Amino acid sequence: MASNTQIKPDDMLNQPLLDALNVEQAKDENKKKLMSINGVEGLSKLIGVSIQTGLTDAQVVTLRGKFGINQFPESPMESFLSLLFKALTDTTLLILIAAATVSLIIGLIEDPAEGWLEGTAIFIAVFLVSNIAAFNDYSKQLQFRALEASSQKDERASVLRDGAIHRINPKEIVVGDILILQAGDMIPADAIICDDSTVLANESSLTGEPDDLKKSKDKDCFLLSSCLITEAEECRALVIGIGTHSQWGKIKANLVSEAVNTPLQDKLEDMTQTIGYIGMVASFGTFVALVVSIWARHGGKDVAQGIVNAFIVAVTIVVVAIPEGLPLAVVISLAYSTKKMYQDQCFIRVLAACETMGNATNICSDKTGTLTENKMTVVEGLFADTVYTQEQFGDGSTMAHEVKVLIAEQVAVNRTAYFVHTDQDGKPLPKPQCIGNKTEGALMTMIQQWGFNHDEVKNKVYDQKKDKVFAFNSGKKRSTAVLHNANGSVRIYCKGASEWVLKDCTMMMDTKGNPAPLSDMKRNVIEKHIEAMASRALRTLVLAHKDYSKASELPANWMENPPDNTNLIFDCVVGIIDPLRSDVIDAVRTAQNAGVVVRMVTGDNVATASAIARQCGILTPDGLAIEGPNFRKMTPQELDAILPRIQVMARSSPDDKYLLVTRLNGHGIPATKEEWVEKFKDREGVTFENDRDKLLPGFRDEWEASRPEGGDVVGVTGDGTNDAPALKAADVGLSMGITGTKVAQGASDIVILDDKFSSIIRAISWGRAVFDNIRKFLQFQLTVNLVALLIVFIGSVAGFDPPLNSIQLLWVNLVMDTMGALALGTEAPTPELLQRKPYKRQASLISRPMWRNIVCQSTFQLVLLLILLFDGANLFGIEEGISCAKYSIKSSSLLWNPITSAQANSTYGTISCKSFNTFCKDEGYSCLKATRVLPTYNGVEVRKSLEDMTDYTEKCLTCSTKDYTHGTIIFNTFIFCQVFNEYTARKLGDDMNMFSGIAGNYIFLFVSIFTVFSQVFLVEVGGDALQTTPLTLIQWLITIGLGAGGLIVGALMRLIPIKDDPNSFFDHKQHSNYVVAGAAKSDDEVAALLHNDKVV
Repeated sequence: MASNTQIKPDDMLNQPLLDALNVEQAKDENKKKLMSINGVEGLSKLIGVSIQTGLTDAQVVTLRGKFGINQFPESPMESFLSLLFKALTDTTLLILIAAATVSLIIGLIEDPAEGWLEGTAIFIAVFLVSNIAAFNDYSKQLQFRALEASSQKDERASVLRDGAIHRINPKEIVVGDILILQAGDMIPADAIICDDSTVLANESSLTGEPDDLKKSKDKDCFLLSSCLITEAEECRALVIGIGTHSQWGKIKANLVSEAVNTPLQDKLEDMTQTIGYIGMVASFGTFVALVVSIWARHGGKDVAQGIVNAFIVAVTIVVVAIPEGLPLAVVISLAYSTKKMYQDQCFIRVLAACETMGNATNICSDKTGTLTENKMTVVEGLFADTVYTQEQFGDGSTMAHEVKVLIAEQVAVNRTAYFVHTDQDGKPLPKPQCIGNKTEGALMTMIQQWGFNHDEVKNKVYDQKKDKVFAFNSGKKRSTAVLHNANGSVRIYCKGASEWVLKDCTMMMDTKGNPAPLSDMKRNVIEKHIEAMASRALRTLVLAHKDYSKASELPANWMENPPDNTNLIFDCVVGIIDPLRSDVIDAVRTAQNAGVVVRMVTGDNVATASAIARQCGILTPDGLAIEGPNFRKMTPQELDAILPRIQVMARSSPDDKYLLVTRLNGHGIPATKEEWVEKFKDREGVTFENDRDKLLPGFRDEWEASRPEGGDVVGVTGDGTNDAPALKAADVGLSMGITGTKVAQGASDIVILDDKFSSIIRAISWGRAVFDNIRKFLQFQLTVNLVALLIVFIGSVAGFDPPLNSIQLLWVNLVMDTMGALALGTEAPTPELLQRKPYKRQASLISRPMWRNIVCQSTFQLVLLLILLFDGANLFGIEEGISCAKYSIKSSSLLWNPITSAQANSTYGTISCKSFNTFCKDEGYSCLKATRVLPTYNGVEVRKSLEDMTDYTEKCLTCSTKDYTHGTIIFNTFIFCQVFNEYTARKLGDDMNMFSGIAGNYIFLFVSIFTVFSQVFLVEVGGDALQTTPLTLIQWLITIGLGAGGLIVGALMRLIPIKDDPNSFFDHKQHSNYVVAGAAKSDDEVAALLHNDKVV
């Protein structure tokens, strides 16, 4: 097919053709098929898209109708039935099901009318417990899917449509769109490079290939969705695969992500296992006591049923003892908190980060966009040997035209940033939005004010086929552009860090735009001006250029390494203001009050960084501001000597940030000789034996010896692709949602959606709330566990029927697991959380005040329940244990002689089975045991009870209605003790006001109301299944009042003066003891360590 043939889009364009160009792991074959239709140019003609202007709105509608939208299939969720089956395979539930089955069979054999009740009730309880567990797991899946959907709504990609760049949601991309990609972008759809740019892409997420791959139009031109652009200037690519027809879409449909425990969950599961073992011991003891009571108390009657019942109670104790609600509480608290944190502009990518952030001891923060507004404006500078103050700076009307043209040309070409003028809905923005580097945006705005259009200037002088733009190089601290002029000459433009670029300048531009020698005096003037601007917290940037008379003079490798660091001509230095965020000073102060050290890590020079750090409150009088080049030369011992005082690191490289983080928390420090050698294999003359303790970040043995209590918990912010190693090394990586690249966001644990430092502080607050909520629930559950185990065990040993039967224990388990976790796991953070220091990594989950609270509440509840168990019948005027409320007569022919209490014939027998109706019709055991005058055959007065007649009850009567009042009072009191204990558990320390903030916690109030109404329902209608008897109003009021006594105990116990162990908190003053003996203390000594002549 000839390349000049006019082809209509519908002639050949279809999904099979696009699929044939996009076969997995077949790049060479795909390229051959692409070339068979005349390459990307031929494909663009098939689609009908102009590579220069992109699709029109009408084409977008047509192609969306033909090929669909760029929506990826969701990973399959585990079904509710599957989760239910998992819940039912829990060992303790399986044992309980087996025991219930045995109970049901024996019950039906011995008592067909009512023997099925207990077994059936246990089955119902198991059904409820397993369904609730499955529902919780299913809800968790739904919650995190909703969170993921929320984050996807905020994603943006750049496309070229109607000749303008638009920022749209990746979902709106269609086949034929022209993508605009930069370093750090995630590729939103499968595409083919359609310009002459060369990029590096990381496809490890899709193909497993760890190394970055070079991509270009002439060779490997295929870009795959979900992969990352790691290095590029600006790349344009034609979309060929979207949604399920992209390579990522085909894989994603089959991906199932496995849930991974957080560190807190692991710690709680260990505690759960320990408590479970204790419960098994108590369970075995209870089983033995109940089996013994079959003979000791019941005379060996119903042995089989008695053993089954004892086994059921024992298994139920294990079910109650195992606090499976602890991991559930973590899940509920994390799910609730992550949803709330998203509303607070913190998107949690890794669940563990939420809890870890609460105990962060250090935050290493970027400056631009996090502490400042990232609204860059050029306000002054030195242009072509002329100083322009903020008052003089304006439209450049007083500046020589030649100077402005040269600077405008550099700004227009040497950039990766661009402006968009409409929002995602196509509506005009109040002012253009800069996408990319905001410093470049400030320079672009500056030349616009001078009357230049950056796009027009670039299109005029820049030829993509022979010119090249090099993105910012962190090693050289500059970005560069190489331009081939029409007259055959070549110009190198570079801009970057003032000190770095200025030291490479040998000439300067005079007021007329001509090169002139850069004398020492002139250099000194420029340096003084840079220092003056930096001291006013202005970011400084030097622009320079270099000329070659012809292209052949360029080095052979200029395409990989441009000649931009020698013999440069100084053009100008600009001062850029970036105002502090309005909330940053308060946020920094709050973090410091919370025991968190805030450190600024920035690429600015030390004067600018120090000035801004002082404004923020980060740099204190006894703090240090150091520069990256000096930092990286230090030995681990030298660094440790000043590490606690370092508050600002200026002129830092991404590797400097990584070294700082690893020295603080120990992550990534080589632990073996092999790891150390691998890390430093590129350093000449370095040996493990001589240098392992001399090079940063150090060696594991040396690091651990200097920090016996472990390292810091470090949070690190980052927005660039090069920040990824530091974000990974941090305990919590915090990427920026607005300015952050996809590489940085992919390496982070939390995405700060609004880029504000104050949002990081809110993340700390929520993290501490999660940690405290889990401890509140732990305090509550251990109290319930302890009391339930002891009351059942003591009651069984004392010969009573179990004070809490198996069904009641399962309800208790439900109350303290699901309901308790829901109530206490959803408390919102309070300001008081940020008024304490962070806990150490190894700090116990149960603090001293918590033990005090658990012991006091458990003692109160246990004493109360034991009184009700042993003397409750007398106190309430009821029958002890399980008795009969109403008997019916089952025989009428038997007679008893009251004198002998034995059965007799009609001559001596005067008491018959029917006599019960005479004395006690429709009554129960109270009447049966009452002493009365019984008639005799000879008229002798005999005072006895019907119960005194031998075997009278067994042979004459059947209990038609049982009386569980005694057990119900114990059960009801126990439950209301837990209802009110939930309120006292809301506070971990000495706060007497247990109701503060309760009105705003609707979930807690709902749980309380639900628990109370459910308890009323169970008591009033539970009957034989639950072994409850409806209580009188007086009994209800008394049992509720007894439970409410826990509130009084909760207040009084807080008067006991027990405080948290000070050693459980991270104290920076104590932690600084890892500073080596004889370390530098004075500023002069520190300056010597820094290889510098002064300390900032």
